Amino acid sequence: MTEELCATDAYLRSCEAVVLAASPEGVVLDRTVFYARGGGQPGDVGVLRWEGGQVRVVDTVRRDGEVLHLLEGEAPPVGVPVVAEIDWERRHLLMRTHTALHALSAIVFRDHGAKVTGGNMEPGAARMDFELERISQDFGLEVEAKLNAELARDRPVRVRFLPRAEALADPELIRTKVNLLPEHIDPIRVIEIEGLDRQADGGTHVRSTAEVGRVRVVRTESKGRGFKRMRIELA
Repeated sequence: MTEELCATDAYLRSCEAVVLAASPEGVVLDRTVFYARGGGQPGDVGVLRWEGGQVRVVDTVRRDGEVLHLLEGEAPPVGVPVVAEIDWERRHLLMRTHTALHALSAIVFRDHGAKVTGGNMEPGAARMDFELERISQDFGLEVEAKLNAELARDRPVRVRFLPRAEALADPELIRTKVNLLPEHIDPIRVIEIEGLDRQADGGTHVRSTAEVGRVRVVRTESKGRGFKRMRIELA
């Protein structure tokens, strides 16, 4: 199994690693700073460097329980030491975006009791779907004002790991309409925004809400009964 360093420190930009497996599709490393695509967050891109060569990582995914680095070019041989380095500017933008989504979901749940039914993000922009009966432009403006007020409070964002039984006993930790946590995950990783939100989550986040900056709600949409969508962008 690959040691996934970003699970405990999202600010690591590079690490030394050894190639465990290689194929025309990509490589598996013994440790990595790359985030594997999941939970609506895209996989990291970057580069692998080794003595005598380098190759671009164009995506990072999870296959058969392994973190697979998809490559644009020839893979390094098995057993070769490499330096794995992410595209930091892209990653940091995704971290800011992801933390903004958690704050958004917390506010909508706190004030309207609406659970999340889906979501997706790209660097600097995202959408989140809620179990809401109605939504309007005024609703979006109201939520935007509350969201930016909460972000400006500079709330610390922390990573915790809880035993599965303890985590699932807390209904506040699973805000999605359907519990998507695979049964084998134990302990469960939790992202806590101090005083605002605690959510089971595997993605990368900034250390403080102030680091997110300002956020705009750029669109609200009705996708059907009890299915409403909000789109946000980082200002």
